[in-house]
Amino acid sequence: MAHQFFFNPFILDNLPAPAIGFDVVQDLSEPRLRMYITSRGVKTFFVRKRVHGRDRRIIIGNYPDVDIETARGMVPEILARAMQKPPQHRRKITFQKFLNIYMANRVRRSGYSRDKLERAVQRHLSPLFDKNLSDIKSEDIVAVIAQINGHAIAARMQEFLQSVFKYAIETGYIKSNPVAGLPKIQQMRRVRPLNKSGFQRLIRAIKCDTSPVLQAAFLMLVYGFAPKSQVFSMQWRDLDFNHYTWCDRPLSDAAVVLLQDLPQNGRWVFPGRGRGHLADPRVAWRRVAAAAGIPNLTMDDVYKFLMRQVVWTSDREEFRTNMNNLLIEMMS
Repeated sequence: MAHQFFFNPFILDNLPAPAIGFDVVQDLSEPRLRMYITSRGVKTFFVRKRVHGRDRRIIIGNYPDVDIETARGMVPEILARAMQKPPQHRRKITFQKFLNIYMANRVRRSGYSRDKLERAVQRHLSPLFDKNLSDIKSEDIVAVIAQINGHAIAARMQEFLQSVFKYAIETGYIKSNPVAGLPKIQQMRRVRPLNKSGFQRLIRAIKCDTSPVLQAAFLMLVYGFAPKSQVFSMQWRDLDFNHYTWCDRPLSDAAVVLLQDLPQNGRWVFPGRGRGHLADPRVAWRRVAAAAGIPNLTMDDVYKFLMRQVVWTSDREEFRTNMNNLLIEMMS
């Protein structure tokens, strides 16, 4: 074990040299700082650290060329630098091949969300696919982003590329991020127009629709607390009226009453043309929204409005109660 004391010039200047080999002393003020004293009287500051499973001794410099305070101050920086992974030098790779690596290692999304992302990447970033990752410049990114219609999609694609190239730096394929210096795209965020009064007018307008299927489907958008794609593709086999659930998610009382009154004569709760389910009745929805006095209201606005208002909880029964209370409050 190294002999420990507070390093000061008087003591270090008068340390005796060992007869053979070397001695080690340790500073009490900065315990990570140590010193070799050789049989020739050479005094050397060093630090000792286990890095990536190996014991390393890192030389700081000889005393008195390096004074005590300087050596103490260098210890944290030296240890932090020692813990950094050595830079990797990899072969060139195309953007498309690296994108597959990124998607496999970094993207954590459900099946539907992942498919949506992959379609967007295929549609908007394909001009970069055949380029070498290290050859892509900021000008290439700007040109690709400029071809995207819609500020929101362009902004998301730029953020996605920022993350991709950041991962490429971490894995040693490139040294700089071509997206880092680009200005962020300003998005014109849409104001969602629904409020309590509009919510009540919307329900009245839906109940006046002449199509029983559309009327039930639009009411389920209100009572179901789910996106339109999930509501329109509901199947009878996924409903459990004994436990008031739909695919293990709770159903509000209003949704249960609505669904139990519908004829169960097929696979789909809301059948469309042919053998499929109801798809995207935009024309009928615009008619209903206009009758409610909210012509710019979308079907997704209803779901997002409700999910902002309801009190979320992981307990299914408690969440069902919160759904019921919110609907009672909004319709009163």
